[in-house]
Amino acid sequence: MSKPVLTEAEVKQLEAGSPCYVLRGTLITALARELANLRQNEIIECGSAEDLARLKASNRQIALGADHGGFVLKEQLKTFLKDAGYQVLDYGAHSQEAVDYPDLALKVAIAVKSGQALWGIMVDGVGTGSCMVANKVPGIRAAHCYDRLTARNSREHNDANVLTLGGQVLALDQATLIVSTWLNTPFAGGRHQRRVSKIEQVEQQFLKDTVAAIAGDCSCAL
Repeated sequence: MSKPVLTEAEVKQLEAGSPCYVLRGTLITALARELANLRQNEIIECGSAEDLARLKASNRQIALGADHGGFVLKEQLKTFLKDAGYQVLDYGAHSQEAVDYPDLALKVAIAVKSGQALWGIMVDGVGTGSCMVANKVPGIRAAHCYDRLTARNSREHNDANVLTLGGQVLALDQATLIVSTWLNTPFAGGRHQRRVSKIEQVEQQFLKDTVAAIAGDCSCAL
């Protein structure tokens, strides 16, 4: 049986910065590897066809959520994302009835943290509150973006994995431009990786301090 081949044409179909999943043993042409490096499409080998299918599916999955203030924009973005070929996991709200944004933002953040979705997008009235909530979840780097510059910077410099938007301050054309820019901007790595690693170190330090404090309280109770 002949081995599968990854060509330049197949790499061109990927979004810049997105992973390129192939079966282990796939023959990768020189042009395909060169283009993947240029566009920062990391080539990841999968051990089985089942793993390949699962990872390809998750790479196109976006966790989407909103409170009542972001419901209308969320519904519009859902259509936009589906038309762009993404699989949307809608975590609500499902109407304009009042709900609490922390509940929905947490669902979106957990979906990204657990690997159910590669990206998360949360819309509330302004976008700030949901960003605060999502960033409480270890491993989440949420960014509140309001134009193309903040969208590009949050991905290129900060490797953001959750985007928060303000449904009451953004028109649909503004929001789709931000979302498109955010999804298509790869993380630059290099010196920025060093800085993102420091963000992770801060997170880990406070997690360790919390565990130590809980352990101390337990020992005192005994």
